[in-house]
Amino acid sequence: MNSMGKIIAIANQKGGVGKTTTSVNLAASLGVLEKKVLLIDADPQANATSGLGVDVESVEVGSYQLIEHSVSAEACIVGTNAPNVDIIPAHIDLVAIEIELVDKEEREYMLKKAISHLKTSYDYILIDCAPSLGLLTLNALTAADSVIIPIQCEYFALEGLGKLLNTIKSVQRIHNQNLDIEGMLLTMYDSRLRLSNQVVEEVQKHFSDMVFQTIIQRNVRLSEAPSYGESIINYDVSSKGASNYLNLAKEIIKNQEK
Repeated sequence: MNSMGKIIAIANQKGGVGKTTTSVNLAASLGVLEKKVLLIDADPQANATSGLGVDVESVEVGSYQLIEHSVSAEACIVGTNAPNVDIIPAHIDLVAIEIELVDKEEREYMLKKAISHLKTSYDYILIDCAPSLGLLTLNALTAADSVIIPIQCEYFALEGLGKLLNTIKSVQRIHNQNLDIEGMLLTMYDSRLRLSNQVVEEVQKHFSDMVFQTIIQRNVRLSEAPSYGESIINYDVSSKGASNYLNLAKEIIKNQEK
């Protein structure tokens, strides 16, 4: 691994597509594969924070203070129950950040400036984005080297995707010309459903080599794990969900070594 880590945003303005599930379990999988990982919870809902066993109520400084530049990134980092994974948790005040950033100079670069130096301390920095295309997500895309786009294998899977891709294009044009699409990730796949198979076919046809080979299957254990504050790797390493996310992690590591 080269000495510089990689910053990957996990983004889709649609809610419920498996974004946080992916952030938490990809982080844990990379950690188990002996990569040093930092997960940044940039979603006011704070599900990634609680999903790795951090008590949201007790967070004193987190991604809000980080983006505001009121404290250093180092001061926001806490350990998690996942091996080799640290987190910058979401702070309750994060809901207000969009409004507060509006008047700031270089408001799209606040996160980038706060975390760029951490690339020497981590192999991977993952950013769990809010389900919107507001300033928070813009900050994440500006700070990132690449973006993972989770797409659920359900009705209207591609709805809003054009808008997201346009946002990525405009970020590439204006704020971050080095932003790559790491890959589109098919989630919540159920092999028994014709619809699931149609979505997979459609996405692969449209986006061919932009789509991860790994597909995340619908898995009960995967949906249970967050309520225990554990990644799927901690909760049930023998589950389908765990093996899916470990495969995704291996695919990402392999892409990087190319």
